[in-house]
Amino acid sequence: MNIKPIRSDEDLHAAFARLESVFQAPQGTPEADEMEVLVALIESYENKHHAIGPADPVDAIKFRMEQQGLQPKDMEPYIGSSGRVSEVLNRKRRLSLRMVQRLHHGLSIPYESLLSGAA
Repeated sequence: MNIKPIRSDEDLHAAFARLESVFQAPQGTPEADEMEVLVALIESYENKHHAIGPADPVDAIKFRMEQQGLQPKDMEPYIGSSGRVSEVLNRKRRLSLRMVQRLHHGLSIPYESLLSGAA
């Protein structure tokens, strides 16, 4: 096992290539240990250099709607009238704190996603 820090995207690609070759290693083997270390190094590098922030609130709502097979009409208990739902989904109206709370509690959408970009 010849592990070294990941300092560049080139190093990252090399780490991924090595990870592919040891990914299915049986537990308890040196290759499995190497796989765990590579995963930790890759995650650390990606979090530092290629971090992905929380989802846009409207994208988070639409994603949950798609997951659960919901229609805009189904959003009325969380957002309000059909006109208000349309305005929110078309980005013409921002979410109120009350809407955020209802969406979080009713559909388990993370607060971080619902509040991203809020001033």
